[in-house]
Amino acid sequence: MRDQPKPVLRARGIDKFFAGAIALDKVDLTLYPGEVHALLGENGAGKSTLIKSLTGAYHRDGGTIELDGTEINPRGPVESQKHGIGTVYQEVNLLENMSVSDNLFLGWQPVKRGMLDHRQMHRRTREILKGYGLDIDPTQLLSSYSIAIQQVVAIARAVELSGKVLILDEPTASLDREEIELVFSVVRNLTARGMAVVFITHFLDQVFEISDRATVLRNGCVVGTRKLSDVSQGDIVELMLGHHLEATKRKASHASPGDTILSLKGYGKRGMIAPFDLELRKGEVVGLAGLLGSGRTETCKVIFGVVSADHGRAELRGQPIRLNSPRIALEKRFGLCPEDRKTDGIVGDLSVRENIILSLQARQGWTRPLKRSRINQIVDEYVKALDIRLASPNMPIRLLSGGNQQKALLARWLATEPDILILDEPTRGIDVGAHAEIISLIERLREQGMALIVASSEMEELVAYSSRVLVLRDRRQVRELGGEEITTERIVKSISQGESAA
Repeated sequence: MRDQPKPVLRARGIDKFFAGAIALDKVDLTLYPGEVHALLGENGAGKSTLIKSLTGAYHRDGGTIELDGTEINPRGPVESQKHGIGTVYQEVNLLENMSVSDNLFLGWQPVKRGMLDHRQMHRRTREILKGYGLDIDPTQLLSSYSIAIQQVVAIARAVELSGKVLILDEPTASLDREEIELVFSVVRNLTARGMAVVFITHFLDQVFEISDRATVLRNGCVVGTRKLSDVSQGDIVELMLGHHLEATKRKASHASPGDTILSLKGYGKRGMIAPFDLELRKGEVVGLAGLLGSGRTETCKVIFGVVSADHGRAELRGQPIRLNSPRIALEKRFGLCPEDRKTDGIVGDLSVRENIILSLQARQGWTRPLKRSRINQIVDEYVKALDIRLASPNMPIRLLSGGNQQKALLARWLATEPDILILDEPTRGIDVGAHAEIISLIERLREQGMALIVASSEMEELVAYSSRVLVLRDRRQVRELGGEEITTERIVKSISQGESAA
């Protein structure tokens, strides 16, 4: 990047609170014309909250925003656009059932003699998009073009409406390499014209490919802004994770695992998770490590059949199996506690009792209801075993604390007596006491011979209880660590360096 001119945008001391919780704490962000500035951080770090606070989607509780040296206070995204700040999200916020030119000019269409001037719209659309390297028919429906081209149209619209700062929120998440190059060429075109671009992504290779500087958020605070030519990917990973590359002691050597129960060879889903290998044995925990967006959750979903794999083969106890639906996985004694327990796990208005027996009843069939006495026995057993704290099993599960909701979800799957239990972020968003109880439960289940797959962003947890750790990056498996290799240092190095960390 050239010698830095005056900032185009400077945010100072941005605060945001939700119900007394601190979402942003004195956050500073400075953008210069002609730069791509990456905004990085794990889930919950504050990236989305910051963007919404800058663009007026959220009312900020403190701090100032200056654009070209003048303080602004946008009261919403439309006013933010008028000031010169545009935003494009991963899910293209355009109308696929309208033409390209209708989308580009929606809300500011040229008018002639009181009627929309479609001829001018089509002509100007061609001119504008040619500046981005696109030669497409503006009269065609937007849906007739690829997601990448739709992204470029969304970018062009944002630039025409704003023109000073462009915020790209996960613009490449659903794109292949050729489509990514198209978007990156547009970004380079914009910065050459002096625009400042904020790039939000979880793909570190792309950050270092396209960005000049990066600001890293953690727990609502800025932990560092770095010129990327001066640092390594490992340096950025350390900032994101919040600890240095130092070994974490394993609690104890694990007993030898038993026979292989699940074997996956070249297993994957195009556009979701690259083909990977996995051997899972009785009495072991296979950890899935990686930054947010690395493919941990996608791996869990493919194994459980939430999404059908289109590559590779699977064997269960040496016999071929097609895991192409959760129903089949449930029948074969798999269990999955999802990452987002509120959206994908609990049924909030049902009772704790009903939530706990849900999977067991589904496996048995809804035409063969479980006996009331059996239900009470199961619920009482797991409420006591997992110390689920509640006023009554008949209370709606949404009234429980996060930790007790998580334990009720674990009870749901343990009631099915699974051979394979998949846990996706089992300790996220719960209190310290429940956190320790769930870690203890994972270790106890392993000792009892269950096979577990645990995806977690908590490196120290994985080091403590994993028999092996699969490291993922950019939706592909890059390393498998075992034995004395399983340290925080080795996991973080594998995440930041990929296959070169051997």
